[in-house]
Amino acid sequence: MTTPQLIGPHLMNLAVPHAGSLIQSVDWAAIAPPLIAAGTALLVLLADLLLPESRKRLLGPLGVLGLAGALLALLPLTGRTRSTFCLPDSGCSYTADHFALAFQLLALGGALIAALLSIATVRDEELPAGEYWFLLLSSAAGAALLPAARDLATLVVALEVVSLPSFALVALKRDGRGGEAALKFFLSSVVATAVMLLGISFLYAATGSLQLEAVARGLVGLPGQLKPLAEAGAMLALVGFAFKVAAVPFHFWVPDTYAGAPVPVAGYLSVVGKASGFAGLALVTSLGLRPYGHTWGLLLAVLAAVTMTAGNTAALRQRADSAQGAVRLLAWSSVAQAGYLLVPLAAAGYAGSPHPLGATVAYALIYGLVNLGAFGVAALVGRSRSANRLDDYRGLFARNRGAALALAFFLLCLAGLPPGVVGLFGKVVVFRAAVDAGLGWLAVVMAVNVVIALSYYLRWTALLFRPAEDARPERAPAALTATLGLAAAGAVVLSVAPQLVLQVVSGSLF
Repeated sequence: MTTPQLIGPHLMNLAVPHAGSLIQSVDWAAIAPPLIAAGTALLVLLADLLLPESRKRLLGPLGVLGLAGALLALLPLTGRTRSTFCLPDSGCSYTADHFALAFQLLALGGALIAALLSIATVRDEELPAGEYWFLLLSSAAGAALLPAARDLATLVVALEVVSLPSFALVALKRDGRGGEAALKFFLSSVVATAVMLLGISFLYAATGSLQLEAVARGLVGLPGQLKPLAEAGAMLALVGFAFKVAAVPFHFWVPDTYAGAPVPVAGYLSVVGKASGFAGLALVTSLGLRPYGHTWGLLLAVLAAVTMTAGNTAALRQRADSAQGAVRLLAWSSVAQAGYLLVPLAAAGYAGSPHPLGATVAYALIYGLVNLGAFGVAALVGRSRSANRLDDYRGLFARNRGAALALAFFLLCLAGLPPGVVGLFGKVVVFRAAVDAGLGWLAVVMAVNVVIALSYYLRWTALLFRPAEDARPERAPAALTATLGLAAAGAVVLSVAPQLVLQVVSGSLF
């Protein structure tokens, strides 16, 4: 008796044609960066259960090694595009191309710097080490996965893997503010996710696919009765991502969340969390919503102008004697920087090409390095002055010359002033992207905002070198000092040779 005779006709009809084509070979090298970060997170969680309390200080170095290994796993992927998790006629769900590698470098590099800054913070604030490092590594794994996602389902899952551990990281600070900050962060993110999922469901209903390229093809020949559904879906998806990148008017959670979180976590959110949102926004707009380029291009241009203006105006109003004023100023500065990062995305819509996105990638890499360095100095000052007011930085040069010089350099980079040349080059690249796309009015708004930002960056820089009432030297932990030195050295190298980052502008990202 043969096998087919044992199977009824009704069951035979359920057989999948060419079932062998569904068997996939996984490109392990392509998925190695997020896989190493996720594997290290599980290893940390297991070690936390097995190690005695006296040995749990090793969890931090273990997490740092895991992130360093994930960064090294990017090297074999340079030079050519690699894809995996592919189905015939459906495209691939994971693609390691130039765009993905650039944002993975930013995500994993930012997470590594945040981890180095966290070693002293976890010990000084007596945070639960196992939970802290597991959550940080898990979020970093999602941030490394997201830029390579090429379908909406993978993209949303990766974005939530970034966000969910971040809520708990914010809440780990046990001083009363952490819980409130985490709740505001959680509620705003849940609303953003719900709105985004509703928009994605509309796009799926209109186009019949979750693959970004297939969505773009479906939008081109869409029947007239489905166009309103697709347009509503596109709008809702963009609104959801606007929450993630803290674009105005969806930015209200940022100052309180950053001020209530441990300082390294605030730095992580300002760089890695924001980069994840921008990566997702760039993928959805430039690949999935490409046929609607002029529509979302105008929307993003307006959001960019309003965001940079609101962020800089609020930062300008920060009082020097208010508690957590330094972190709040950096929070509002990050809102303004989000406006600058939105400019090339808007330009991509008007240009009908993803080429302007290179300016966003270049500026994000520069901003990530110097902003994490500024948060590192804030973490250092916060060790002895828990209120972390701007007044607490008065005379920092007399107490810790290295930290004062590093912070001054980071602030000048953010302002785009020499010797922070790399910050100036980054702003010029973004400015040129707006002009080349015909967005002259947006370039003018950006120029005005850059001038406004000079006021609070220079005011903070001047405080560092004023006479101090208490000039007793402040000692910093070796790990924190080394991290600040690493960030400052990187910013100096990029100022001397900005082409190391700016070359991404000239190449094709996809």
